[in-house]
Amino acid sequence: MATRPLVFSTLRTPSSPSPPPLLRRLQTLTRSLASSSPQTMASSIAPKKVLVPIANGTEPMEAVITIDVLRRAGAEVSVASVEPAAAQVAAAWGVKLVADALLDDLAEADFDLISLPGGMPGASTFRDSKVLENMVKKHVEKGKLYAAVCAAPAVALGSWGLLNGLKATCYPAFMDKLPSEVNAVESRVQIDGKCVTSRGPGTTMEYSVVLVEQLCGKEKADEVAGPMVMRPQHGAEFSMKELNSISWNVGEGPQILVPIANGTEEMEAIMIIDILRRAKANVVVASLEGTLEIVASRNVKMVADVLLNDVLKQQYDLILLPGGLGGAQAYAKSDELIGLIKKQAEANKLYGAICASPAIALEPHGLLKGKKATSYPAMWNKLADQSECKNRVVVDGNLITSQGPGTSMEFSLAIVEKLFGRERSLELAKTMVFV
Repeated sequence: MATRPLVFSTLRTPSSPSPPPLLRRLQTLTRSLASSSPQTMASSIAPKKVLVPIANGTEPMEAVITIDVLRRAGAEVSVASVEPAAAQVAAAWGVKLVADALLDDLAEADFDLISLPGGMPGASTFRDSKVLENMVKKHVEKGKLYAAVCAAPAVALGSWGLLNGLKATCYPAFMDKLPSEVNAVESRVQIDGKCVTSRGPGTTMEYSVVLVEQLCGKEKADEVAGPMVMRPQHGAEFSMKELNSISWNVGEGPQILVPIANGTEEMEAIMIIDILRRAKANVVVASLEGTLEIVASRNVKMVADVLLNDVLKQQYDLILLPGGLGGAQAYAKSDELIGLIKKQAEANKLYGAICASPAIALEPHGLLKGKKATSYPAMWNKLADQSECKNRVVVDGNLITSQGPGTSMEFSLAIVEKLFGRERSLELAKTMVFV
């Protein structure tokens, strides 16, 4: 005898009362949850909102690394100028950044995290801003995450009494400026409750990943950190793989060209510019676009010194290409830039690239021919010679290449070492709290 499957159903007779409104809402919610996939539910979660203020004198590496890393994690980062009625700020080391908004316009906005970059006088401008002080204090009263790096913990948070009773760290030269109520520690990154502090440019990438973990969890932090090619041992000394060694000594004040374009990786560009200017090189930042302002890969707005077309006839001791897929593609398509680099290489003058640019801009134009090089790991298969690509920084004669955002500081310090010697490179690394 054939059997019929058992079917369970809920029947309501005409005399049965309809469910009360609260029960109906619960039933609707239950059906909605049952029909939602994990992917649909995850996509409906609102992104974390983050405020990163900037001002004249802000340390650009600390600002841009924080913005970039948090945007990689999916956070909605608002970059706000503390300067009155001015979206563009003159950050430290001649770097010009454009904010998304003026701080005054965000005074009533709500954020999940407020993170203060360092740099002077940027940190003192933060301290003196009543709007920012009130925003951060209200934010802390709500039990939300707040953070600062370099001078900002001592100069801003400490002055506002927001580190009292907490363990905190800051730039070594500002440790004695932390209030006596603060338990000062020398950690590279310090977490105490909802407060995160860190030491300087060389610790900012670690700091930013910690902020991602605090906001979004360890899984998201690992997901963000992996593709950046971060150092396995933070604070350790750096090195490069060198082949066919030649002297890079071109004297004091070498002329260095750093082209940027829409889609350039902002962390890589800023670290190269900032560090080489600290080393007393003359760095010219040239836009490939029709305007000086470009929009980098994570929507950071940078302002170049010049348009590339206006400086093509000048001579450079070194030409360096930051990465970022969009930027690398723009470099590869620029006949003017590629022509300039070819002349550089033919004259046995210095050139280099990082991340996507060795594979996308240099390799197709024969600028890696006969050279050992590295690039972003996902692009190693585009290199004709992959024998040295696992090294974080590779120098082959007059060419230097590197892997990605997490190797940018090593790349820049290796350039300083080749131009000025190991002593100056190490001195800079220590000043930035990289080692």
